Amino acid sequence: MTNYRRNASPQRGVRGEVKLGEDRMKYAIVEDGSKQYKAVEGGTIEVDYFAAEIGEQLDLPKVLMVRDEEQVLIGKPTVEGAKVQATVVAQIKGPKIIVFKYRPRTRYRVKTGHRQKYTHLQIDSIMLESEAE
Repeated sequence: MTNYRRNASPQRGVRGEVKLGEDRMKYAIVEDGSKQYKAVEGGTIEVDYFAAEIGEQLDLPKVLMVRDEEQVLIGKPTVEGAKVQATVVAQIKGPKIIVFKYRPRTRYRVKTGHRQKYTHLQIDSIMLESEAE
């Protein structure tokens, strides 16, 4: 009996990298708001909220690492001349978190909620200084 599920899935490479044939995807590690995100061309990332209009294009200048088909560039601390261009897709809210404070024997009960805001970014391109020329 053939296991169709195993044959249909793409192969996993080193560190969970997905290999589709022999091509390796181009990606960059970017920093925004003291958090690091893996930005893949054509993919989306969710970053902390910042005021921007939907459809607005922006650059993420803090690029810590760039992975291309041929090479890997690691910055000290950032890669010189590299930038990631992204478009704001949506301003969204995360799931509701319930905060319940309780102290026994004092009738102290406080229930509050919180929803974190996020900005959804579509990654348009990952550019190096040598590609811009």
